[in-house]
Amino acid sequence: MKRKGFIILLWVSLGTSLFFFLFFTKEKNFHNFLITLSISAMYSFVLGCGNAFINDFLNKRFPWSETTGIRTALSVVSIVAGNFILVYVCNYINYVEIQKVATTEAFFSKEYATTNWFMINIALLISAFLHAKGFMEELKKTSRKEVVEQKLIAKSANAQFESLKNQLDPHFLFNSLNVLSSLIDENPNQAQKFTASMSKIYRYVLEQKDKELVTVEDEIEFAKTYCDLLKTRFEDSVDFIFDVKKEEYRRYVVPLSLQLLLENCIKHNFATSSKPLVIKIFSDHDTLCIENNLQAREQMKESAGIGLSNIVQRYALMTKKNVFIEKSADYFKVKVPILSSKPNTIRVETEDDNGSYEKAKKRVKELKGFYGNLISYCTIIPFLIILNLITSPKNLWFYFPMLGWGIGVASHAFQVFGVGDSWKEKKIREIMNKQKNRNNGDF
Repeated sequence: MKRKGFIILLWVSLGTSLFFFLFFTKEKNFHNFLITLSISAMYSFVLGCGNAFINDFLNKRFPWSETTGIRTALSVVSIVAGNFILVYVCNYINYVEIQKVATTEAFFSKEYATTNWFMINIALLISAFLHAKGFMEELKKTSRKEVVEQKLIAKSANAQFESLKNQLDPHFLFNSLNVLSSLIDENPNQAQKFTASMSKIYRYVLEQKDKELVTVEDEIEFAKTYCDLLKTRFEDSVDFIFDVKKEEYRRYVVPLSLQLLLENCIKHNFATSSKPLVIKIFSDHDTLCIENNLQAREQMKESAGIGLSNIVQRYALMTKKNVFIEKSADYFKVKVPILSSKPNTIRVETEDDNGSYEKAKKRVKELKGFYGNLISYCTIIPFLIILNLITSPKNLWFYFPMLGWGIGVASHAFQVFGVGDSWKEKKIREIMNKQKNRNNGDF
């Protein structure tokens, strides 16, 4: 339990002890106050820490977001069994050991059965609120996680769009086609290679459009093809040096990042045969570096910096590792992180936005209805028990609404978290994802 939880239990202990001391203690002296405070602290900390331990254990082994149905069933069983044991332990210590108003035989007789049952219901009421609060907190965390994942997908799609736009930039296409038309007459073989390189570039862009990460090997091969095209276009004015360690090839980077950075090198620097632009691509301490000698050209208009900005934003959403930019009078260098594994992102299936909203709205309504029913049950049933014990203690009728309504709550829980529409949709989605993975060769 966290420090905040202990502080809350201390205040609850103090508040309940003052209440019982002021209204139910005949002899109001310091000794009796200490006894009342000790008893209140015992109940507060035993029940509070016990329920917190149960909740923390279930959170680790059966998270709400992953095993909602199982977690609901285990929560009901654990809080009933746990609070039954904890209440009996606290009541035994209170009545037999501290106050000494009952013997062990009398405590387990019918005389104290009603008192124990009443305390168990109060404990269940408090525990139900705590577990419902835990569920809502987990729901909020899951919602925030989904928001981050949606931002990742949105930023990735935006960056891929900008990559396509940069690839199909009119100036780039115009210059490439000019080179191609001149090569057709002067060197048909070279023109054919140039056309094949352009085809590979656009094919790679289309293949990677739905991916957040690609292997370093795939990105390097694509970059080499792109550099061949640039080399044909600029000839001796541009030189490329690749020095990436082989052990980095199976790790991951953001797709099309090298193309964007290479395009930036060409766009922002002049290159001539006498002063060639030298671009180095190499690995260095878990980063992929793109460095060029600085030969900045005068910009007719200020660059928007879309390419580099999107690379930085995509990495920021996937990892805590940063993209570093180094600039001096002689060189310009960008370092992008190399990731050891793919992050646990969830790809959302393409579907109509209105349909998704309606499904989410329906699910929230189901959850709200169930927890409203549960809270009403935990609030009204203890009130009926107290009313029954005060008005007619010999005629115990509260069992009937408690059991009848309890069956209704259990049925409602089974419908919401068990074999309802949400369960069927979840299983259908799992089967579709497995089939999709088989088709993609991912086992």
